[in-house]
Amino acid sequence: MSLILSPTHSLTLHPHAHLSPSPLPMSILRRLSLNLRNHHHRRRLATVSAAVRQDSTVWTPAPLTEVEPAAESLFHVSIDVSDAPDLIASHTRAGQYLQVRVPDAPKPSFLAIASPPKLASARGAFEFLVKSIAGSTAEALCALKRGDVVELSQVMGNGFDISRIDPPGKFGTVFIFATGSGISPIRSLIESGFDTGKRSDVRLYYGARNLQRMAYQDRFKDWESSGVKIVPVLSQPDDSWTGERGYVQAAFTRAKQISNPLSTGAVLCGQKQMTEEVTSILVADGVSAEKILKNF
Repeated sequence: MSLILSPTHSLTLHPHAHLSPSPLPMSILRRLSLNLRNHHHRRRLATVSAAVRQDSTVWTPAPLTEVEPAAESLFHVSIDVSDAPDLIASHTRAGQYLQVRVPDAPKPSFLAIASPPKLASARGAFEFLVKSIAGSTAEALCALKRGDVVELSQVMGNGFDISRIDPPGKFGTVFIFATGSGISPIRSLIESGFDTGKRSDVRLYYGARNLQRMAYQDRFKDWESSGVKIVPVLSQPDDSWTGERGYVQAAFTRAKQISNPLSTGAVLCGQKQMTEEVTSILVADGVSAEKILKNF
């Protein structure tokens, strides 16, 4: 019998060999056994490690305090987090988000926090603008009632890094772009305050299909009094609409008036096509990509 050992100590027998009743040397058997045990040990460690990663999310139960229509297909949802001070403290910047787990829903939903961080500290609540999509976790959330309990993950993301467009005296122009439910973290940004009164030109281009789909209209007056000029843009308005029509990026192109791109910043949230096209327009006009803020 010819015995060949591979580098991994596997055994190869000559095809015409006759098996001998003599056992293999003990040193070889010990090495084979050790390799087998190490292999199974590594597999167990990998399985445990994967399970730990999968289960690393900390879920906090919290009751709903409000579920009300905010616009067509959009709902204003408020969740009481007053019993979760660590969760409240983790919300430090507009544009952050978390996961919401709803009973009987197959998977969690990622939602941007619509309320400014100071509201959670003052009232113990997180507010969201939720788009109800048929068959989704968001739809299940919007169907719940006051007092129903959901579960919240830790707050995630870096949010909008406003320090990149500070000080306001140096970056006097800030263009803000939002479409649909993308206005949710923009509300948090505006109501958190980023020295809009000290900037010369802060404009919000807010796109929706029509006025019935446009949330937060009741807040426009307060936003404008803080120094934000609001430019609603409707893609499918009725005949009575006299404002901007079409898409946000087209409305901005018609009246962009970038006087000094080096002192211009931007904040974007919404449809991928919009954010990509607006970014291309701004960069082509000399605005630094580092001054174009997104929350994802």
